[in-house]
Amino acid sequence: MDVVDEIKAIVGTHPIVLFMKGTTAYPTCGFSDRAVKALQAAGASFHAVNVLADPRIRAGLPHYSNWPTFPQLFLLGEFIGGCDIVEDLHAAGELKRMAADVAEADS
Repeated sequence: MDVVDEIKAIVGTHPIVLFMKGTTAYPTCGFSDRAVKALQAAGASFHAVNVLADPRIRAGLPHYSNWPTFPQLFLLGEFIGGCDIVEDLHAAGELKRMAADVAEADS
């Protein structure tokens, strides 16, 4: 399977996906840790993908999303942004609303 198809399958299968460095239990970079904490604080149920475990996804995702850094958040297949955007959405209360909307659409 081509890496773009693999990424499409991941974001198509899971309503909220965070591509990050490390795992939710053990993030390996501060930006990934901050994004995980913001999502958790917003009550979001999300699927995390450790890009360090798959070099193909790590190399291909920036081309797919047109975003050069990690973490990267997708909601319902749509690219939302990186750490700063996730934190800004959380601070504004939007991340919680978005996560609730996704949960409602998924049920």
